[in-house]
Amino acid sequence: MSKLTAIYPQAVEHTKMKVYQDIDRYLEMKETLPSFEQYLEDRKHYLQQIWINVWLNKSTNDVSKKEKKQFLMERDYHVDGVDRKLINKLFRDEMRSYQPFDVLEWVKQTFGTQKEQWESRYLQAKEQFIKREEQKRLESELADYRKKMEEIATKILETEYKHFYLYVRQFVAKQLAADLKKNTKYQTLDPAALEEKLVPLGVFQPFEYKTMADFFEELTGDIHKPPHEWGGTYFEYETYYYVYEGLVYDYLSELIPQKILELLPIEIKGDYFKKFNKDLTVHFVKDSLKNLIYDMVGFIFEDIQEEYVSDLLRLSDIPFHLSVHDEIFERDLKDRERKQAEELAELERKKAEEERIMKDIFGMEYDPSLKRNVRYVLHIGETNTGKTFHALEKMKQASSGLYLAPLRLLALEVYDKLNAEGTTCSLKTGEEEKIVPGANHISCTVEMFHEKEFYEVVVIDEAQMITDKDRGFSWYKAITKANANEVHIIGSRNSKEMMIELLGDSIIEIKEYTRDTPLKVEKKEFHIKNVKRGDALICFSRRRVLELASRLQNDGHSVSMIYGSMPPETRKKQIQQFYEGKTKVIVATDAIGMGLNLPIRRIVFLENEKFDGTRRRLLTSQEVKQIAGRAGRKGIYDVGKVAFTSNIKKMKNLLFQEDQPVQTFAIAPTNSVLERFQRYYHDLGTFFELWEKFKSPKGTKKASLTEERALYEKIAGTEIEARLSLKDLYGFLHLPFSKNEPALTRQWEETMYAIIHGRELPEPPIKERNLEELELSYKAIGLHLLFLYRLGHRTEALYWERLREEISDKVQERLKSDIKKFIKKCKKCGKKLPWDHSFPTCDTCYKHRNKTFWDEDRYEY
Repeated sequence: MSKLTAIYPQAVEHTKMKVYQDIDRYLEMKETLPSFEQYLEDRKHYLQQIWINVWLNKSTNDVSKKEKKQFLMERDYHVDGVDRKLINKLFRDEMRSYQPFDVLEWVKQTFGTQKEQWESRYLQAKEQFIKREEQKRLESELADYRKKMEEIATKILETEYKHFYLYVRQFVAKQLAADLKKNTKYQTLDPAALEEKLVPLGVFQPFEYKTMADFFEELTGDIHKPPHEWGGTYFEYETYYYVYEGLVYDYLSELIPQKILELLPIEIKGDYFKKFNKDLTVHFVKDSLKNLIYDMVGFIFEDIQEEYVSDLLRLSDIPFHLSVHDEIFERDLKDRERKQAEELAELERKKAEEERIMKDIFGMEYDPSLKRNVRYVLHIGETNTGKTFHALEKMKQASSGLYLAPLRLLALEVYDKLNAEGTTCSLKTGEEEKIVPGANHISCTVEMFHEKEFYEVVVIDEAQMITDKDRGFSWYKAITKANANEVHIIGSRNSKEMMIELLGDSIIEIKEYTRDTPLKVEKKEFHIKNVKRGDALICFSRRRVLELASRLQNDGHSVSMIYGSMPPETRKKQIQQFYEGKTKVIVATDAIGMGLNLPIRRIVFLENEKFDGTRRRLLTSQEVKQIAGRAGRKGIYDVGKVAFTSNIKKMKNLLFQEDQPVQTFAIAPTNSVLERFQRYYHDLGTFFELWEKFKSPKGTKKASLTEERALYEKIAGTEIEARLSLKDLYGFLHLPFSKNEPALTRQWEETMYAIIHGRELPEPPIKERNLEELELSYKAIGLHLLFLYRLGHRTEALYWERLREEISDKVQERLKSDIKKFIKKCKKCGKKLPWDHSFPTCDTCYKHRNKTFWDEDRYEY
């Protein structure tokens, strides 16, 4: 092999070099010259091993895999498809006997008959040894001297810090004056996006900068690689911070060693001369004080950033004289401290004023302060215990009544129920109004509550929703400001203590309910092949509902579906089909858990976790109870059954454990808050900032207003904001629609422009190609109706309500036809997935993805 032939002489020379090194180490430690024979006796074992070590390492590392395989094949080895490690092992084994170099023989020939040469080697080794020891001694003394000098220099720098600072101050002042006069100012929207071209803005205006820290944020126009504490390499647009930091470092790296050398005591300089026979130099001082200089730069540069730009510009033309600059600095420092004290006092004044304004705006708005002569009846109990039925019975007996529902579907259900039972009732939600002539009862969503309207009886359903961070304040407002003789509050057991505390000294009657039909958890894990009539299968996404319904229908089961984005009218029809026995199974999300009383035999949890908008998490005890409570119906199923697909013991504990009482309720801005805000400010941007700063009172949590703020940012500074009152604009921002749907936010914005320009409202976009488009069209019409009712266009609203019902009917029909398409498949390869597969990709694609990711990324670091 050509490679072996080439490296063999190199290995021989390397071996000889190591032998010479070993001889020198051996000889330098001997007081007298040992014989060559003694050396051989002592080092024979090492000399015999040295060649094989050198040769194996060199041949293994320098010879390619291809040549190794060729070498082995020539010796009748079969190496095709053999692992690289095994090839290396076989090759190394062959190299052990490949043209061995006889080290002992070479050493004997070199020194065995050459006594003079052996003596010369001894003298040379001892000489080198003495030199190394002397060098070590000098280095040790030098290190001690450096340490002593650093201690003295540290004290000098501490004592003379101000003088060094004055030198740097003058240096920076001159540099600043030159940069502001000669350099160009640049701008970029994203300093990290190097592909974005910098925009020159002309010359600098000194009055734009208060401190040097402000100026240091400006871009120089160059690109640099900044230091990175985690390592790695990246580039960004350079700012003057890094330029001046470098300049100050270079300046002090020359100034400090020079001044330290001048200020060092004479005896320290003399001591250096005595020990090392040469004068102390600036270069040596600089090299010895690297760390000290670096620290000094940090301290001085930090102080420089606090300097006023105006002070340094005045200083730049004054010739440097230590006493003169010291006097100027003291004057500037006192002036700066005075200004900073004034600024701090102004900030404190503004802070106190802001706190006063905040107190006036928000004040006691969120203290219930119940002063009205209202009787409260709490209906407390588990799901499906008749709480709502008994409260509605009291409302029916009253001369006027108001029912407040958490969902439009429930408001619609009560509206139908009361009218069917002979109690005339109107319906009001944000998206529809059905006014029945002569009706004194109204069923509406909780957001439609208005405190100025009087009713003999008000019923507030699902009051535990008061804890919801975004909608909870609607319940709080209804409970604390209901204008009625009697208010019936329906809630879960864990909301009882909060309700009692919230109502204070009011007249309260508590009615507690228990289930007539007990819940029983099945011992065996559920499988889809065991689905039976009366089952409600629960999962937590629309997609999974449709996929599972498709699977069940293809297996011959008749299925109803319920999910959050389903139109309420469609949901009602799906429920009715199950109620009448036309379908035997329901597949639903947790939307089934609120207010729907159905003849369900068994609730089956297909998942124990749900995505809450941030992460996947285990269901809470209250969520399990709310959903499981729908199982069992008195007179139909005397026992409500509950089944799980996994972790039965854990989920059973959640179902039957005692809930922790809720401790906080949600608050949100009210009309009166907005009215008081307008005494001081006139833009919603400031309002959102104040709301963020406002500290929520004890026992409360603020609504995040994230969606409203995001919507506001789309129209902030536009004519929409300019031409609408703050109260009206906030009302439009607060419209209850899916603000995470881009199509709906665009529709909202287009409608807002139509309103301020006095044009007809744009018609909502309607598309009907598939189920998703129909559901989005339904929402678009709903948003249009929100605007129509808010603007009082009731006649036009009737047309769109009828059209929305038609869309709802089409959704119902599409569910029948499109459901067959929703087969659970791997989104990568299209392979059909099991009904209980938890992920969107099959195991094979997932493993391949991870393997590819590892193969591609493992060499990145």
